[in-house]
Amino acid sequence: MIGIIDYGMGNLYSVQNAVKKLGFETIISADPDSLAACDKLILPGVGAFGDMMDNIKASQLFDFIKTWKKPLLGICLGMQSFFETSEENGIHQGFGFLKGHIRFMEDPNVRIPHIGWNALEKNQDHPIWNHCSSQVYVYYVHSYYAKEMDPRDLVGFSRYGTMKIPGLVIKENWMGCQFHPEKSGKDGLEILRYFLEEF
Repeated sequence: MIGIIDYGMGNLYSVQNAVKKLGFETIISADPDSLAACDKLILPGVGAFGDMMDNIKASQLFDFIKTWKKPLLGICLGMQSFFETSEENGIHQGFGFLKGHIRFMEDPNVRIPHIGWNALEKNQDHPIWNHCSSQVYVYYVHSYYAKEMDPRDLVGFSRYGTMKIPGLVIKENWMGCQFHPEKSGKDGLEILRYFLEEF
């Protein structure tokens, strides 16, 4: 069973539909006891970082997520929550699973937010690439991105203006996609399949 964490924000049903399309049963829940029975969890997110963390804490989910030891996939804002802090609308603490900080996209020569398709480039070899096309394109919607991160955690990135956008991060039981795999066509589904079947 795949649990999709419901904290009142996020693209829950598009993620659920993608997981179902790949043949997996899902539940959408804010109940830690129900989520604890799942094999893997997905933390989607759309909106502002501070609102997300406030909602997670108000839903009594912060400690549950912080101590979860099985595979956890963060999507977009969900991935950003894995880092130490975010500067979006003030300084907010994340889970701290990964070293690094979420910063505003500072290049004045490109449109912000970063919306649309972009190439996902390989930062290091990883089995996940065996599931993907030779040239991977994924779909982004964001204005903030991870900086000062440990390069050992960075699996794939995209270039936008002068910026190197961490797109795919993996460490221990945590996997994060800054892009939306559920909106990224065949390769997006294959990246999601890797998490569901092999991670």
